[in-house]
Amino acid sequence: MAQAVGERLPLWLQLRCGLEPRMLAALAVVLVVAGVLAAQHFWSARPRPVRAPQTVRAAAVVPPSSPPSAAGAVAAGRVVVDVGGKVRRPGVLRLPAGSRVADALRAAGGVEPGADTTALNRARVLMDGEQVVVGVPAPPGAVAPTGGPARPAEPIGLNTATAEQLDTLPGVGPVLARHILDYRTEHGGFRSVDELREVNGIGDRRFADLRPLVRP
Repeated sequence: MAQAVGERLPLWLQLRCGLEPRMLAALAVVLVVAGVLAAQHFWSARPRPVRAPQTVRAAAVVPPSSPPSAAGAVAAGRVVVDVGGKVRRPGVLRLPAGSRVADALRAAGGVEPGADTTALNRARVLMDGEQVVVGVPAPPGAVAPTGGPARPAEPIGLNTATAEQLDTLPGVGPVLARHILDYRTEHGGFRSVDELREVNGIGDRRFADLRPLVRP
């Protein structure tokens, strides 16, 4: 076969190289093999597309929720009341909105044995900021109608009342009594009972309960 390849070479190449047909055939085979190897080398070295790695989705970071504040507790449907007197655990309690006096007494550990609760209306709905006192006699000048909190016999003067006197009004606890006194100090007194609407913590319903019980 090598001899046949050598014989196919041009005559001028055979004469110029001065080689025998066998030598020329061997040289031709070497050149062919070298060409094939070179072609394979260039083919394997060609650039190939590289597939980019799949991106990993970042996990969503959920910020921790902040703890509710004291003001947010009321907005979230809670009321703050002060339970005192003859109960097992007196103090300030936070209860769900719509709770009743009976719920406050239960949360305070219950009424002490022998405590008089005839002046308490256990079914009454609690209001934010009020005080519930168990088994404590009403202050002088106040009467306690059946089924309700103690009410003053005469209207209380908003411009002269003390915090303790304001505390005897229905739905008014130490916090709201302090708001009334602060408003009186900042504005130089009450010119009319209607100004109670401007006190922080007194809404339309509470104002309607307080209006016949106070005077400027």
